Amino acid sequence: MGRGAMPMSVAGHMPDEAQSIRTLLAAHDAGATLIDTADAYTPSHDDVGHNERLVAKALAQWRGDAGSVLVATKGGHTRTPGGGWSKDGRPSYLKQACDRSLKALGVDSIGLYQHHRPDPEVPYEETMGALKDLHDAGKIRMAGISNADPQQIRTAHDILGERLVSVQNEYSPRFRSSEPEIDVCAELGLAFLPWSPLGGIGRTGELSERHAAFSEIAKERGVSPHQVCLAWELARSPVVIPIPGASRPESIVDSLAAVDLELSAEELARLG
Repeated sequence: MGRGAMPMSVAGHMPDEAQSIRTLLAAHDAGATLIDTADAYTPSHDDVGHNERLVAKALAQWRGDAGSVLVATKGGHTRTPGGGWSKDGRPSYLKQACDRSLKALGVDSIGLYQHHRPDPEVPYEETMGALKDLHDAGKIRMAGISNADPQQIRTAHDILGERLVSVQNEYSPRFRSSEPEIDVCAELGLAFLPWSPLGGIGRTGELSERHAAFSEIAKERGVSPHQVCLAWELARSPVVIPIPGASRPESIVDSLAAVDLELSAEELARLG
């Protein structure tokens, strides 16, 4: 299971830098070898790369082998004044964004670079061509896509071939419409990285309130509902790799323990 770093850079929710770094380090100490960030994870539009720089700073302080951690970042989603979001899928922009991420992360090549969100103004094939160019230039080692539908996944796979390794879409008990994308990933041998696997920032409490079975099984097992939720996602398919976020060390360590929680067929049936 991986670790999502976005909560460290959300205006109004982000902890102070020291706590963020403690949380990131706790995830690695607990065995997380994948961390997901993005250039657009920033508290303000004029601080692009905030989250990437924080991830790089934490890894530099980690006493473990930083080379064992796969850092995944994203480009193509942009920020606007006032906290808004936009999209830019032009090949020229994506290549510029990748160069900026290389600098923010302090690396010569990005482990996994993902196109963040399709831009309806730019043909998807053109954007995927930019990812291919970035890979062939050695600036990224693997390519991924995010917020893609089944046809876009197939288009990306046709263009990128073995360069494409992952798809990152929203998936949780409250958002299950990515089931078809999971099936396509399983068919093509791609990893599926659910974002907001616990329901999203500010919504994790709804897991117990709106999906009672998760709390019931958690109580029976003596674990947190979050662990049950993540174990349910892991059981969905071998290609599923959740990337839960957290703002406290205790929270991320608890979430990562879900890899050792195996739910029974009866429990999975209760969870639906």
